Amino acid sequence: MFVDLVKIYVKAGDGGRGCVSFRREMYVPKGGPDGGDGGKGGNVIVKANPQLNTLLDHRYQQHYYCKDGNDGGGKQKSGHESADVIVWVPVGTLIRDLDTGEVLGDLTEPGQEAIVARGGRGGKGNTFFKTSTNQAPRHAQPGEPGDEKTIQLELKLLADVGLIGLPNAGKSTLISVITSARPKIADYPFTTLVPNLGVVKLANYKSFVVADIPGLIEGASSGAGLGSQFLRHVERTKMLLHLVDVSSLSVEEPVKSFDTINEELRLHNPELMEREMVAVATKIDSLEEPERLENLREHCREVGVPFFAVSSATHDGIDDLLAFVSEKLEKMKAEEAEAKAEADAIAARERRMSEAAAETAPASE
Repeated sequence: MFVDLVKIYVKAGDGGRGCVSFRREMYVPKGGPDGGDGGKGGNVIVKANPQLNTLLDHRYQQHYYCKDGNDGGGKQKSGHESADVIVWVPVGTLIRDLDTGEVLGDLTEPGQEAIVARGGRGGKGNTFFKTSTNQAPRHAQPGEPGDEKTIQLELKLLADVGLIGLPNAGKSTLISVITSARPKIADYPFTTLVPNLGVVKLANYKSFVVADIPGLIEGASSGAGLGSQFLRHVERTKMLLHLVDVSSLSVEEPVKSFDTINEELRLHNPELMEREMVAVATKIDSLEEPERLENLREHCREVGVPFFAVSSATHDGIDDLLAFVSEKLEKMKAEEAEAKAEADAIAARERRMSEAAAETAPASE
């Protein structure tokens, strides 16, 4: 079962209480206070695990508690800190506080983690409060309570390329041809009920990840159809392959189908329309009306979207499409690396200037 949205309750550990104690030993009169501090409560940490691909586990376990820190003891013994509780989630999980709407973390890298509930600090024992005027304090601090909150875990699949389109546009068939993924394929709408991931492997050890998004329909952005709940997965992709069925078996006009899905993307998130997009006419092996293909080709030329015509059955046009996508992704990755290197260089320069200013400040005074 593919689960990509859950809510869970988390409670960090409370801090242990500080101890009120006095040294009592033979031949040591007025030994003074020796109460130790309480231990810190454990944190609740959400951590990304690349071996997971669904939030199914959290559908059944929805409460996570940390143990409280141990209380302090006599002879200035501090209480033990309690262990942290790790909540494992797939890479690509967004963490949000349900009460405030605050984003607590966005785990896009394996091993990345976010502390979603911090444990309370342990209370100070009476030794801490000893002063020259108060040499026998008879009070200690209670431990601080740990955070508790209800959070939402939202999984957004990480993929280089997302396949979008109306139901039965040929997305599942295409991903089964270009990757080793084996999604369900049938001649009725909404065959795909969950997103499918596959890896395209090309020559020279090049590869990229493709996500097959369940079919969208008009009104998907406002909750219509099955694809509405999966639109979030499109947001992570670097490129969109917009598949349009141009075969004579499709009742929809290709140009109308293309514009319908684009409008749903815009309504869901306007930034998606700035994403790199490639229009892919599918099922050309069943094309009996060439004008359907040409009308779509002309429309894509007018709106400035690269266009390819393919057949997953005969593999016509597949190699050209993959070569184009691979080249585009390589270029995008190079641009991202260049931008990151430039940002790092600027940050390093600012850091050096700040350190130089700090070193010269005392001399100028």
